[in-house]
Amino acid sequence: MPRTSPNFIFMLTNQDRTVADAAERLKDVLAAGITHVGFKDIGLPFDKLLGLASAIKAAGATLYLEVVSLDEESERRSAQAAVDLGVGILMGGTRPNIVLPVIARRNIRYYPFPGKIVGHPSKLEGTIETIVESARQLAAIDGVSGLDLLAYRFDGDVEELMTRVCEEVEKPVVVAGSIDSPERMAAVVRSGAAGFTIGTAAFNGAFSGSSNLRFEIETEIKVLERIQADAGSTVASALRTN
Repeated sequence: MPRTSPNFIFMLTNQDRTVADAAERLKDVLAAGITHVGFKDIGLPFDKLLGLASAIKAAGATLYLEVVSLDEESERRSAQAAVDLGVGILMGGTRPNIVLPVIARRNIRYYPFPGKIVGHPSKLEGTIETIVESARQLAAIDGVSGLDLLAYRFDGDVEELMTRVCEEVEKPVVVAGSIDSPERMAAVVRSGAAGFTIGTAAFNGAFSGSSNLRFEIETEIKVLERIQADAGSTVASALRTN
């Protein structure tokens, strides 16, 4: 994919579950200026998720649902939940053959996980080559709009994995999971990813050391802006040198 500024997607989740006070926390997220917001399909009863989805859409933000499905039937239910919630982007899962018929003609973009996903919280298993090949195969499927890459849940060279997937797939790649430092955020930007998610790290105050969620998110945004400015300066310097 061509390299662009990545979307900052805030997930109202902690340890792969939607937080109990997500509706209250959403106020801080929106006040910090976030326009891409999501949650998981576990952690709250469905009526609460409906209310949360309505509030996110009413604020004009793009709504994401990331699914946690370990078998075909639960993945089918998750896809139906995405339809019922009216999400803009459905992320996660590993079974396009199950999901695509459910969301057909619903104007939902679908970003499944490449590679082998195990456990909860989810881990990404395989080699860089097998994950890249999985990414190619998924991206070639009509109806798959992009990919949800659990890069920092991979036990290997994460930056190489991100870069390879982004280079070899002609669809957007969102990097999800465990982006908990400026160094990891910078690596995501260098990879050319179209977006990244942060949830648990923000609730833990990973960037600011603060329990104030709005302050934490604002700190993360400033870090991202600084990384992007540094990247722009590097590119400009290289162009002048050449």
